[in-house]
Amino acid sequence: MHIPDGFIPLAQCAIYYVILIVALYFSGKWARENLDEKRIPLLAVLAAGIFAIMSMNIPIPFGTSGHMVGGALVAIVFMAPEAAILVFTAVLLIQALFFGDGGITALGANVFNMAIVGGFTGLFTYKGLNGILGKYPSVFLAAWLATLVAAVVAAIEMAIAGTFPLTVGIASMALYHAFIGIIEGVLTVIVIYALEKFRPDLLAWNRD
Repeated sequence: MHIPDGFIPLAQCAIYYVILIVALYFSGKWARENLDEKRIPLLAVLAAGIFAIMSMNIPIPFGTSGHMVGGALVAIVFMAPEAAILVFTAVLLIQALFFGDGGITALGANVFNMAIVGGFTGLFTYKGLNGILGKYPSVFLAAWLATLVAAVVAAIEMAIAGTFPLTVGIASMALYHAFIGIIEGVLTVIVIYALEKFRPDLLAWNRD
């Protein structure tokens, strides 16, 4: 799902960078108001875990790469997509600079896909389904859908840029990430279950 340099024209990259700057402004305000000495280490641990799972990727025909994301996990744990924006900006920047995974010019687009789209989709899917299906089925479906939607949005961006054919690109990214999303959903449930069992004080819904 990482978009490399050169896959999106610089004019379009600039648009995603503007979105990123605005998102970081509001995320910084959220961090100053909500992060404390107990939750900052949790954010760092989640960032390290996300760095690891995103490093395990596979090439996708007519796409970029397929991997788990973690946007829904961060957004649900903190009940704030702003947390995902902070985590993914840091992780994707490090991956692009030092590991050649994703691009610097495409950083805004990658954060938009995985953190903004993934975080908002995951959080609000969870909120919408929680009262109907219960906590853990909602967490699973939120993580699965966030992964799928983020991948489809990445494919649409590359189609707009003229990098890949729209129909085949979306089909390839969606098919792979529909399966990857199942694994992500299970892992997201496991992480949130573990936090609720051993450190429930760190979960935002237990603090509000």
